[in-house]
Parts: sequence; C-alpha cells; structure tokens
Amino acid sequence: MNRESLDTWLRAYGQAWKSRSPQAIGELFTEDATYLETPFVKPLRGRAAIRDYWTEVVVRSQQEIQFGHEVLVLQENTGIAHWWASFVRIKSRKTTRLDGVFLLAFDSEGCCTSLREWWHRIEEPNL
Repeated sequence: MNRESLDTWLRAYGQAWKSRSPQAIGELFTEDATYLETPFVKPLRGRAAIRDYWTEVVVRSQQEIQFGHEVLVLQENTGIAHWWASFVRIKSRKTTRLDGVFLLAFDSEGCCTSLREWWHRIEEPNL
C-alpha cells in the first residue's frame, strides 16, 4: 500500500457512497473485514454484513451525498484519513454534515480488512 493507493481506495469509497451502491462498497473490503462505525457499537463482520448495513443506512435513508478526504498517515498497510461528508436524510429532509477520521488496515491486494471511524455530526433543516 502506498499513499496513491490509499487515495484511490478513499475515492472509490466516496464514489460508492455517492452512488449509494452496497455492491461497490462491498468490493472494497475483504470477505472477513470488520467495520466499526463508532467506538460504541458492535463491529460489522464480513463483506455481506457491510453491504447489508449500507443498504439499510445509506440506500434507504440518504441522498444528495457529497464526500471528501485527505490522507494523513500511511505506514505499511495501515492508514489514517480525515474525511468529511454531507447528505440529505430522505425522511426528514434535514441536511447532515459529518467530519471524521478513518483508521484503515489493508491486505496485500489493497482490500480493506478493518475500518474504524470516529466522526461528529451536525444536522440542519433544508430551506
């Protein structure tokens, strides 16, 4: 893994989110990957669980998604990135903005084996 590979992976993650594609997000992870959305929930385990989560959380509740990122650190197969996103919640029509950090681990093929994230959120009504 190098900085360019990590940047490419993050762009693919952002594109999968913007296109609301559980299939595309699943392809970024190994079959046995773990995905921890916040430090206080049980981690998702496996590509299928990650796709199911994205179907529930992203496809059914978010639209007009924007995503950006900055690679902060990469050491061997572990990276840290700052990311930010915004989307409109389908049900409430509120705009949500997120600002967060990923801790990512990758296998030798460049697939993510572990994603941990920490983020802050602000929501505001659309005018």
